[in-house]
Amino acid sequence: MPEDWEHGGFGLYIHWPFCQAKCPYCDFNSHVVAQIDQAAWRDAYLSEIDRIGAETQGRVLKSVFFGGGTPSMMDPDLVDAILTKVRATWPMANDIEITLEANPTSVEAGRFVGYRDAGVNRVSMGIQALNDADLRALGRLHSAQEALTAFSTARETFDRVSFDLIYARQGQSLADWRAELTKALGLAIDHLSLYQLTIEDGTAFGDRYAAGKLRGLPDDDTAADMYALTQEVCAATGFDGYEVSNHARPGFESIHNQIYWRYGDYAGIGPGAHGRLTLGGQRLATEAPLAPMQWLAQVNRTGNGDSLRSPLTADDQISEMLLMGMRLREGVSLERMSIADNAIISKNINGLIEMDMVVKQDSRLLLTPKGRPVLNAVLRALLAD
Repeated sequence: MPEDWEHGGFGLYIHWPFCQAKCPYCDFNSHVVAQIDQAAWRDAYLSEIDRIGAETQGRVLKSVFFGGGTPSMMDPDLVDAILTKVRATWPMANDIEITLEANPTSVEAGRFVGYRDAGVNRVSMGIQALNDADLRALGRLHSAQEALTAFSTARETFDRVSFDLIYARQGQSLADWRAELTKALGLAIDHLSLYQLTIEDGTAFGDRYAAGKLRGLPDDDTAADMYALTQEVCAATGFDGYEVSNHARPGFESIHNQIYWRYGDYAGIGPGAHGRLTLGGQRLATEAPLAPMQWLAQVNRTGNGDSLRSPLTADDQISEMLLMGMRLREGVSLERMSIADNAIISKNINGLIEMDMVVKQDSRLLLTPKGRPVLNAVLRALLAD
């Protein structure tokens, strides 16, 4: 009988923690440093692949994702060494997706051929905006023209290209966003990740917002209109909103992110990386130290980059399955969630059905069109005690 994680498959996430500059809206584990000893990082990554590979022998790997930080700061030789080790460690799916996040500066675009030759077949570009004024406001180091040039290079180099845009930015109107989104969809892309600007505590934007100095943000109604417009414009051009913030042409959905959303297993390697691994019939949550040099020293000293490895209860797993799977248009399998008899969640589901926020369909639970724009509120209600 298949293990539960096999519904989502098995993937590998590798975190590169370094950036050229820290964006003011970013709360990811990213750091700006003067020098990087890429050979030392190579040895640590390869050691961790060996360690996790020994625990997961024989699993077919569906995806590898280099995230960050800015992985396009990695030397192509480093990416090649990692992927050579990966290929020697796990059997790979015939359609394996190997993604690298990239910033669209001309210097990094020049590395694309090296990444492709190493085995990368998909690039996710952090473009964020298509005009220079907004790029500067977002703390980006590239211009709109550099972004378009790098995107063109990526299209010529890789089988699949995605890019990110942020909306509900300072001073942005609904008409502005329609024009920008229409331009983006006209660029012969496969996949778009479209995120509403969120102000996170501990970021430069968070500090400015708290001090009343982050002006011109759209109000909640305008932001909601921008979300609705996003769904409408993307759907009209054949980009299905297969997840709350992600749109793709049919067949170009992100394999790696679907492992997360379908609650598969994934190994997380690198500073601050999280993982979910089913070992010996027990699903485990893993974490690694956030500080890059602490993680590196720990791997060198102990041969183990984890700072935490803890079992997840059946109720933990149901909660996580809902938190991840309800983001997908396809929703979650009610049969899979029968791993625990949770009367509270069953009652919450029935209440949300009455409110037309969720619906049961072919043994699945999914959001209604009314529920999709208020996903976070639906999730809070689903998981309420």
